[in-house]
Amino acid sequence: MCNNHKSMTTTRVLSVPSAKASFEKTTIERRELRPYDILIDIKYSGICHSDIHSAFGEWAGGIFPMVPGHEIAGVVEAVGSEVTKYVVGDRVGVGCFVDSCGECEYCLSGEEQYCTKGVINTYNGLDYDGNPTYGGYSQKIVVTEGFVVRIPDGLDMAVASPLLCAGITTFSPLKHWNTGPGKKVAIVGMGGLGHVAIQFAHAMGAEVTVLSRSVNKKEEALKFGADHYFATSDPATFKGLAGRFDLILNTVSANLDVDAYLSLLRIDGTLVNIGAPAKPDKYHVFSLIMGRRSIAGSLVGGIRETQEMLDFADEHGIAPMIEVISADQVEESYERVLKSDVRYRFVIDISTL
Repeated sequence: MCNNHKSMTTTRVLSVPSAKASFEKTTIERRELRPYDILIDIKYSGICHSDIHSAFGEWAGGIFPMVPGHEIAGVVEAVGSEVTKYVVGDRVGVGCFVDSCGECEYCLSGEEQYCTKGVINTYNGLDYDGNPTYGGYSQKIVVTEGFVVRIPDGLDMAVASPLLCAGITTFSPLKHWNTGPGKKVAIVGMGGLGHVAIQFAHAMGAEVTVLSRSVNKKEEALKFGADHYFATSDPATFKGLAGRFDLILNTVSANLDVDAYLSLLRIDGTLVNIGAPAKPDKYHVFSLIMGRRSIAGSLVGGIRETQEMLDFADEHGIAPMIEVISADQVEESYERVLKSDVRYRFVIDISTL
């Protein structure tokens, strides 16, 4: 079914004109549909902590004016002449990137996030024509079909939105490091990433331990599927858990005592970082040598794996805890994220834009 748009699409957006400036409601033009393009009517767009870093100009290379948002859930409104995967009315999502070279070994193996030429970010990037990309704080977006995923009917669309970043960011490393029955996995942090990681690790069959600064979130962590919960503010925690874990997934962006966390790993255990602190971490190499331990990182996942993640979440009832907000509440929500005052992800109702 082809419903071709032969002209550019004007859409309302929430845009930040310069670093740390106030958001403005304005309009932009989305490109005319190419043969493999899809026009999506956005229903919800999640707020990721990286949106805040970008809008505040804290990361190099910011392109302003900027329309953030890479947790996009919506409905297909029109398709290009060669689109075969989707039809008008399908429930779909768009995550952190909207294009890649499609030719390198990583793109060909379904790991587009590691494209050797660099992926095209959903926002704050430049497409292959040199035009800036604008994200999901918008009523509509045009994306090539290869970078669109299907949202299962069993997933609430607002809940699915954060899975397109927080979900795949946690699912991919858990899968890569073979999380499953018989494995002991620790999740560091009980925030937007951590509460989703707990659910995935539990559903994969692992014994799940949460390591968080205080005991305040213990009850919620256990409800999400954690088997154990320990406060890292208690020195006894590290002594009591020494040599216990096959995998530690660090979801926090604060600097840690890396040597202390490495001591919690079994022989051949791995500490995987998906949080990005502003300053480099420090550790002693003997913390690795003495236990043949490893430190690694992980960057979201490819399109095929993102679809697998959504289907897995649907099958196992995995759902981020969200607070739906209006477009007028975005700046307030940024302030609350910075104060850790959210359980656990904000999602913008785009109908309020």
